[in-house]
Amino acid sequence: MKKMQKQFNHIIHTLLILFSIITVGFALNHEKEKHQNPFTPKAFVIRYWDRVIKNNLPKPSFILSKTSPLSATEAAAFAKHAAANTLSTKLPEFCTAAHLFCFPDINPSLKKLYPFDPLHFAVYNVDQNFTTYVFGENFTTYGTHKADGIDAFKNYSIGLFNEGHNEFKRYSKSSANHNDSFKTYAINNNAAAEDFNNYGTSSAAGSGEFKTYTQDSNVPNLKFNTYTADTVGREQTFTSYSDSGNAGNQTFTNYGKDSLHAVNGFTSYATDANVFKSEFTAYSEKGTSNEDKFTSYGKRLNNPDNNFKNYGKGSTGATEKFTSYRDEANAGGDSFTSYGENSRGGIHVGFNSYGQRPGFPKFPGFDSFKGYAKGADLDHKVTFKTYGVNNTFKDYDKKGISFARYTNGSSTNSVSVSDNSVKNLVQPGKFFREMMLKEGTVMPMPDIRDKLPPRSFLPRSILSKLPFASSKLNEMKQVFKVSENSPMKKIIVDAVNECERAPSMGETKRCVGSLEDMIDFATSVLGRDVTVRSTENVNGWGKNVMVGRVKGINGGKVTESVSCHQSLFPSLLYYCHSVPKVRVYEADLLDPESKAKINHGVAICHLDTTAWSPTHGAFMALGSGPGRIEVCHWIFENDMTWTIAD
Repeated sequence: MKKMQKQFNHIIHTLLILFSIITVGFALNHEKEKHQNPFTPKAFVIRYWDRVIKNNLPKPSFILSKTSPLSATEAAAFAKHAAANTLSTKLPEFCTAAHLFCFPDINPSLKKLYPFDPLHFAVYNVDQNFTTYVFGENFTTYGTHKADGIDAFKNYSIGLFNEGHNEFKRYSKSSANHNDSFKTYAINNNAAAEDFNNYGTSSAAGSGEFKTYTQDSNVPNLKFNTYTADTVGREQTFTSYSDSGNAGNQTFTNYGKDSLHAVNGFTSYATDANVFKSEFTAYSEKGTSNEDKFTSYGKRLNNPDNNFKNYGKGSTGATEKFTSYRDEANAGGDSFTSYGENSRGGIHVGFNSYGQRPGFPKFPGFDSFKGYAKGADLDHKVTFKTYGVNNTFKDYDKKGISFARYTNGSSTNSVSVSDNSVKNLVQPGKFFREMMLKEGTVMPMPDIRDKLPPRSFLPRSILSKLPFASSKLNEMKQVFKVSENSPMKKIIVDAVNECERAPSMGETKRCVGSLEDMIDFATSVLGRDVTVRSTENVNGWGKNVMVGRVKGINGGKVTESVSCHQSLFPSLLYYCHSVPKVRVYEADLLDPESKAKINHGVAICHLDTTAWSPTHGAFMALGSGPGRIEVCHWIFENDMTWTIAD
C-alpha cells in the first residue's frame, strides 16, 4: 500500500513539474509575442508615431508606457467582440488584459449566514477582529441580536486604486450593548462604494465608531440607509470622516430616526475635501432626547453641497449642536429644510462658528433655511453665533431664535478679509508667477502626484467600436456592466459631460482615448514637428524646492501648446486642449539644503487669463483677477504638454 502511495505521489509530482513548464513556456511565449510581434497595439503606435510626427526626437518612455499591453491576438479578439456588441460577456478578461479600471462583480459574501457559515464553520455570533481586510465583501444579517462584546475593523480596504464595494446589511440589528469599531476604513481608495443598510437598527445601548473613514479617497460613494434607527441609548461617532477626499457623495437616510437617548457625533468630517456632497434625510426624525453634534464639519471644503431634510423633525427634547461647521469653506451651499419642524419638549439647536469664511467676500457660497423650527413648541431654542455670510431664512419660526454676530454680506459686521486665509485654501505652490522661474528661487512644490487609478490606452481598433456619447449612455453602461446605482455611472457621466462641454473662448479641445488620437490632435494644432514633455517624477512634492537651471522652450518665446490632462474613466482618457499665448519652461529642481538635483519639472505660464473665472484658484492664491496677471503651474504626474520641437 505504501509502495502504491509512493508511486502515486511520484506521478503527481511529475505532472506538476510538466504543468509548470508548460505554463511558464506559455507565459514566456505570450510576453515574447507582445514585445516582438509587429502587429501588437504598441508596435502599431510606434509605427504611427514615426509616420505622422516628422522629426527624429526620441519617444518619451512615460507616454509609451501608457500604450495598450494587449497582444496582437488579444486585440483582434476583443475588437471582434466590440464590433459585435458582446464585449460585456468578456469584461473581466478584457479589463485585466487591457489594464483597465473596472468594478468587480459584487457576489454574495459567505459572511451572511447567521449564526454560522456552513462552508467555513465560522461562528459569527462571537466577537470578530478584522485586520488588513480587503474589499468586495458583503455582510448581511451580521451580528443580529448580539449581546455585549465588540467587532473591530482595522485597515479595512486600504489603498485600493481600483474600486472596492463593501456592503453591510442588517448589521448589528437588534443588538444589545454591542460595540462596532471601524478604524482606518477605506483610506487612499479610488471610487470606493460603501453601503450600510439597516445598520444597528432596533439596537439598545452599545456604540458604533468610525475613525479615519475614507480619508484621501477619490470619488467615494458612501451610503447610510436606516442607520441606527429605532435605537435606545446607542452612541455613534464619526472621527476624521472623508477628510481630504475628492468629489463623491455621502448620504444618510433615516439616521437615528425614532430613537431614544441616541448620541451621534461627527468630528473632523470632510476637512479639506473637494467638491463634496452630503445629504441627511430624516436624520433624528421623531427622536426623543437625542443629542447630535457636528464639530469641525467640512472645514476648508471646496464647493460643498450639503442638504439636511427633515432633520430632527417631530423630535422631542433633542439637542443639536453645530460647532465650527463649514468654516473657511469655498463656494458651494447648504440647505436645511424642515429642520426641527414640529419639535417638542424644548429642542435646543446651536450654531457656533457656522460658515465663517475669512477672506471670502467673493466666494461665500449660499445657505438656505426653509421651515426651520416651524411649528415647534414654545420651549424650543435656536441660537446662531458668528454665523457666515450670504444666507437666507424662509418660513421659519422667529420665536426662540437668536442671532449673534450674524453677517449677511451687507452688514458692517461682515467677516474681515485676510489674504493669508485665502491663500491657504489653495495648495502652496500650485500657482505661481513667471518671475519665480529663476535659478536660485526657493518655492513650495504642490502635490503633483497622480491619484487616479493606473490604466492604459485602448488601441484604436477597439476604441473606435465602443460608444462614447451622452446619447449612448445606456450602451456604455452595458459594455462595462454598470448598474444604475453604481458609482461607475457617475464616473462615466462626468467624463462624457466634460468631453462634450463647449470649449471656452479661444480654446480648442478634444478627448482622446488612444495615443493615435492624441498624436492626431496635437499635430492638427501644432503641425507635425512636435514633441511632448512632462515633469520627470514627483520628488519634492509637499516641500520647498530650489529652482536650478531653467530653459525656455522655443527660446522662451510666446508659443502655443497642447496640454493633456487625465480624466477618470475605465480606460485611459485624456482631456486635451490647445493653449494659445503661453511660455513653456523646463527647470531642474534641487534640494534647497544639499543643492542636489531631485527632479526635472515642466512648467507652463498662461499669459492671457482674460477668459478665466474671477473665482479661479490662481487668483485666490496670487491675488489680482482675470487678464491682469500671467499664471504659471507645473505639469503634474502623468499629465503632459505638446509643443513645437526645439
